[in-house]
Amino acid sequence: MPVDARALTEEFVKLLGFEATVTEKQVGDGVLIDIQCDDPGRLIGRQGQTLSQLQYLINRMIYQKDPTASKVTLDVGNYRANARETLIAKAKEAAEKVRRWGDIVELEPMNAFDRRIVHNALKDDPTVETHSVPVEGTTKKAILLRPKR
Repeated sequence: MPVDARALTEEFVKLLGFEATVTEKQVGDGVLIDIQCDDPGRLIGRQGQTLSQLQYLINRMIYQKDPTASKVTLDVGNYRANARETLIAKAKEAAEKVRRWGDIVELEPMNAFDRRIVHNALKDDPTVETHSVPVEGTTKKAILLRPKR
């Protein structure tokens, strides 16, 4: 029996003490669960960490019941969509600096999800290449942008 990701998320958020409206939408090969509540900052957390952890827990609970279920992406108040647009704009701005000055530009350390967004945003740029490099003391990696050789 398939797991109802929307109902599971709604119950989970309710148990955390939030009154929220939860909607579900199919996107690509997964499911986007959007949560609307009065205090979105508490569900999002610093730099989206709470939201990412909540998403991890929801996906683990779904996988436990149905290993074939689609992956769920959680969003609270369009946080992920806005963060994605900001990240893409930052990547394009850094690419413009590389084109203009010919120097290497290093973006701040990011998790794998955010790095993938940056790499995909610049993959078709014929003048700039991107590389992830480890950052000492953290599990995150930084992205180096440099002119294509």
